[in-house]
Amino acid sequence: MSSSVHTAAIDLGATSGRVILGRWDGRQLALTEVHRFPNAFQTLRGHDYWDLGKLWHEILTGLRAAAAALPRGATIASVGVDSWGVDYALVNDAGRLVFPVHAYRDARTQPGLKRLGNTRAALARIYAATGIPNVFYNSSLQLEETVASCPAIEDLATRCLFVPDYFNFLLSGRMENELTIASTSQLIDVHSTGWSRAALDYFRIPAQWFTPPVLSGTSLGRLTPEIRARLGSPAFARTRVIAVPGHDTACAYDAMPAADDGTDLYISSGTWSLVGFESGTPVLGADALAARISNERTGDGRYRPLTNVIGLWLLEGTLKDFASRPRNDREWAALIRAAEQLSRDRPLAKLAVDDPAFANPASMKRAIDAQLRRRKLPLPRTLAGYTRLICDSLGQGHADSMRAFERMTGRSFRRILIVGGGSRNRLLCQATADAAGIPVVSFALEGTAVGNLANQLIGLGVVKDLATFRAHLGGRLRQTVYQPRM
Repeated sequence: MSSSVHTAAIDLGATSGRVILGRWDGRQLALTEVHRFPNAFQTLRGHDYWDLGKLWHEILTGLRAAAAALPRGATIASVGVDSWGVDYALVNDAGRLVFPVHAYRDARTQPGLKRLGNTRAALARIYAATGIPNVFYNSSLQLEETVASCPAIEDLATRCLFVPDYFNFLLSGRMENELTIASTSQLIDVHSTGWSRAALDYFRIPAQWFTPPVLSGTSLGRLTPEIRARLGSPAFARTRVIAVPGHDTACAYDAMPAADDGTDLYISSGTWSLVGFESGTPVLGADALAARISNERTGDGRYRPLTNVIGLWLLEGTLKDFASRPRNDREWAALIRAAEQLSRDRPLAKLAVDDPAFANPASMKRAIDAQLRRRKLPLPRTLAGYTRLICDSLGQGHADSMRAFERMTGRSFRRILIVGGGSRNRLLCQATADAAGIPVVSFALEGTAVGNLANQLIGLGVVKDLATFRAHLGGRLRQTVYQPRM
């Protein structure tokens, strides 16, 4: 029999998902990726949708793989689900889907986005109530459009479950809204952990679709008998479903071994770059609204003020226009080396990364070229040139976000901690250090999965709290420090 505690993290990203098996021996956490799968939205008649049925199939496949990877006699104590933010499923009392699950990049929110953006008093009122800026992907705008275009949905739907909430329900049979994922919606009261009546009323969203959010670490019960039967393994006989931070960014933040004095800035770098810090209070006011500060929540109810820099979506999209794009680690390393070798003797152009044209263009390369032409800047000639342009631009975007936080809060950040896919891109890390003027610490850390598993251990009572887990983790992590170059 194994004395270690085994848990399974279901980590769903907008472009890929995975199931990670964690083993906690009382001192350190070991991770094994047992299943990885692609994810993408599909477009039907101009609208974008997620295939939740496919994701569910992959989740079950991953859990079976987790059981197969266990030592003899070991069991899985718990599972937890995190995902990208804002998207949701509308269900009836029985939990059946009553509406297609739209993807956040769908352009259906544009009329509502413009209407709120052009009404200064309403914009300020909603921001003061929720601490979330007016962004095209907000659940509030998505739900507003659904109710307006399909009024009968109010008779069909009885609950709104965000993506991890929905999969928690499929696993446990219990419908709950978890706080961190709910806080991405622009519908949570910024001064409490409840729903904002002002926001619900403005967007005309039925309040009865939601129940009070639960905090991270809440046990939702054991896997249902049906799910245990489908998984077909005794390893799941007593497995509990733990409501971990449903938003993957909240999980990634929890995994970072941050300094206790609050002088670390966090970046969770992937498709998006989420730049922020932890705080006991929100960052509000006219300056915060203008800077589009998003006061999302931590699993214990505190705040994660952050800004959303578009991230490596720029590079992912640009690669599609190059037949020579890298296919393996060796080719990626060669591309980064070629980009690094481009001349630093003269200032290189940088993109305005907040350009809305980058949200979901038919061709990212053409969108980048169009901005450069408008600004009368030279176009890169090679993929290495585009890679250098994008990484330098994102580094500047990270630094701009840091300085905005310092102006608004009076804080002074001493380090930038970076996890996620971008943490392995030394060109991006160095560009961030150079632009910010402070060290960037890149961790060899599967941030989202580690944060997911850590909160399961806390929910099980195996680890006392997040501070204790971070103390265990911090001394054992491999890290690379990028010093700013003069």
